[in-house]
Amino acid sequence: MPGLLKRLLIGRAMRSEELHETLLPKRLALPIFASDPLSSVAYATQEILLVLTLGGLSYLHFTPWIAAAVVTLMTVVVLSYRQVVYAYPSGGGSYEVVSTNLGPSAGLVVAASLLVDYVMTVTVSVASGVDNIISALPALAEYRVLMAVGFVAILTAMNLRGVRESGRAFAAPTYLFIGGVLIMVITGLIRYVVGAAPVAESAAYGIVPRPGDAHLMGLALVMLVLRSFSSGCTALTGVEAISNGVPAFRKPKSTNAATTLAAMGLIAIVMFVGVTALALISKVHLTDDPCRLTGLGQSCTSYTQRTVIAQVAAAVFGGEHSVGFYFVQAATALVLILAANTAFNGFPMLASILSRDRYLPHQLHNRGDRLAFSNGILALALFSAALLWGYKANVTSLIHLYILGVFTSFTLSQLGMVRHWNGELRTERDPALRRRHHSARAINTVGGFVTGLVLVIVLATKFTQGAWLAVLAATVLWVMMRGIHRHYDTTSAELAVEDPAAELTSPPRVLAVVLVSTLHKPTMRALAYARAAHPNHLEALTVSVDHDETAALRERWDEYGVDVPLKVVDSPYREVTRPVLEYVRAIRRESPRDIVAVFIPEYVVGHWWENLLHNQSALWLKSRLLFTPGVMVTSVPWQLTSSARAARPVGRAPGWVRRGEPRGPGSNNSSGPRNDGPTRSSRR
Repeated sequence: MPGLLKRLLIGRAMRSEELHETLLPKRLALPIFASDPLSSVAYATQEILLVLTLGGLSYLHFTPWIAAAVVTLMTVVVLSYRQVVYAYPSGGGSYEVVSTNLGPSAGLVVAASLLVDYVMTVTVSVASGVDNIISALPALAEYRVLMAVGFVAILTAMNLRGVRESGRAFAAPTYLFIGGVLIMVITGLIRYVVGAAPVAESAAYGIVPRPGDAHLMGLALVMLVLRSFSSGCTALTGVEAISNGVPAFRKPKSTNAATTLAAMGLIAIVMFVGVTALALISKVHLTDDPCRLTGLGQSCTSYTQRTVIAQVAAAVFGGEHSVGFYFVQAATALVLILAANTAFNGFPMLASILSRDRYLPHQLHNRGDRLAFSNGILALALFSAALLWGYKANVTSLIHLYILGVFTSFTLSQLGMVRHWNGELRTERDPALRRRHHSARAINTVGGFVTGLVLVIVLATKFTQGAWLAVLAATVLWVMMRGIHRHYDTTSAELAVEDPAAELTSPPRVLAVVLVSTLHKPTMRALAYARAAHPNHLEALTVSVDHDETAALRERWDEYGVDVPLKVVDSPYREVTRPVLEYVRAIRRESPRDIVAVFIPEYVVGHWWENLLHNQSALWLKSRLLFTPGVMVTSVPWQLTSSARAARPVGRAPGWVRRGEPRGPGSNNSSGPRNDGPTRSSRR
């Protein structure tokens, strides 16, 4: 049943040769990789207004200038990343650029920052999508967290089905959102031109400045504007995802990726400018605290503010019950939730590259049944769900942890590209190519300067409001990845073959010991298998914790004519593990150059509840024996009848096709699933 459910949710397993079938055309790549920056239109304008209204309505005239700065920044970043996808088409994106040109440590800074920011992309996108659902259906407010976690689970299941299938599922909502917003913008601007400007439901409300933020001047006013600008820069989140996903495009990969990046930038800018313009035309008044609104006519504690895009849609299309309003809200909520898909593609891909470079566990480099990086997808889902639960899916609380990592990546990658072009110019002699390299270097230089300035602004304005937590998480991740890399390097050096002839020298003798508790079929199989290995010496070993049982075992041993000597070790304190270990270690002390092979007969069960009926002491005994130098441990499985069903292909671990596992019931080998065995130790 679990295997059948898995096939229904994820689909059939795919062979490695089918990887080319998962490559994306531009029409699917756009919603997959660009849904995050496109959907940020739904809340970027809102974040600008929320900061400016801290001082009341008097500072809203800064909005057009802040929006213009955001548009300029997005243009620079898009142009800069077009250089990246051509220069580094292997999919490493900012991480590869920085690692290659600025060194591994700087590359890890980018990687840690991006991994944290991918988690934040999922949490902010999903929480914002839930906000828009609640704007249309306020009665659902009490289910905010449950809805958010549920949407993460749905996204996880869709992405486990593979990149191409998730692209098909997410393409329609993204294009519906683009179409809905563009229709809303065009309709609203036409109404404005003909003299019937839309009016937001909050246009008549006033806003009381927050204490200390009224009549700001000088440096205080500059900081407010900069803080508003840094919040508006959420419109740029996810821009780098295309540079990380170049290998997922169809050929020519770099050209298609660059075209998709340009299309994403143009569409995002048009929608952002349109929504911001309509918010100002319709006089949307929004604040972080409804109790600072004046003229409500009702208790502020029970009033739920609609999002900016919801108020604009209602004003343009004729009210909160219009078809246009519900269409825009449904499309916005859906695309915001699906915007997390950008992270579900970027995080596993980056984690796979880091795993390949031995900075993260190797499991993150493996593809699952559907050729997706399943372990990375599951890790992202787990971290995101935990954050949504911990922060109650509150966008305002989560947004402060956002975008810091993105601008760290932007800045360092642009500096890395400048160094890359410097290296190209030192060797290139073709005048046309040199002019092209000079232009590219100029773009990246401007990009590095501007994004570095924004990084300083974001850090200064958001650090005490929660960004410190993102900095701490990235720092811990950086240290952890360094430690993992050091471990893998140390292990590789330790395992490297220095003298092949010496390593292949056979031991003088192999001394075999078969552990026995009672004489039955599993024991007989273990004895036969040990004998088939042709050891120099073979004996059976049992631990006596009950003299009557031991005497009965001796009688049956002689009765069946087993021609293997049976060694009995007394255990007055009823221990099993320690006497076995002491006996084996004693053999090693007497013959330090010989190999001791310990054979352990074990049961293989087919039902989870059977594990409760057979304890795990044999596993403990094996784990202790493995720490003893010169000792080889061999498990000899005996499959109980119930294990036949579990051996079928349905319900196998992810990747069984890729690993070439047989389709029939499992054979008698020591690599299958097993529990305790019928050794004396399994009784303890």
